[in-house]
Amino acid sequence: MKKILLASLFASSLLAPLSQAADYVIDTKGAHASINFKIQHLGYSWLTGRFDTFSGNFSYDADNLADAKIEVNIDTTSVNSNHSERDKHLRGGKYLNVDKFSNAKFVSSSITDQGDNKLLVKGTFTLHGVSKEIAIDAVKIGEGKDPWGGYRVGFSGTTTIGLKDFGIKANLGPKSTHVDISLHIEGIRK
Repeated sequence: MKKILLASLFASSLLAPLSQAADYVIDTKGAHASINFKIQHLGYSWLTGRFDTFSGNFSYDADNLADAKIEVNIDTTSVNSNHSERDKHLRGGKYLNVDKFSNAKFVSSSITDQGDNKLLVKGTFTLHGVSKEIAIDAVKIGEGKDPWGGYRVGFSGTTTIGLKDFGIKANLGPKSTHVDISLHIEGIRK
């Protein structure tokens, strides 16, 4: 009986995955994460801003990116361009239309190792009621134990989206049709 039990345990350990992705929560409470944007203003300068309220989770194992997953939810009412009148304008029907679309969301579909800590993250981004596949060029910044007994991993990423692709028809001129988005994410292992 012991031999059968030991053989079963050995066989099940061989069939079990060798590594499993760890789950992380994005550290927004400690303000160790940000979602920023910039768009040209009439082709003369850059308008920059951020979303103050967002949340998310991800699973990550450097040795098994096939199991990695990311989900980020953005409260579009929290748009902040450091100018309250402009923020009202951005929240209005011509741009984000937050009364109707108060949430934006990204859900990853694949993560590919590009070498040298570079990753290509693909997934569905939903903004202004429209869902489209986007690609994010990401870089792993680092990972390790923190001073409070936890474990953290951090990434930065960039992508560019077209306003019209997401049903935003505002026209600020030919140099203002796309928005550059940068993400800086630090996750705490659960």
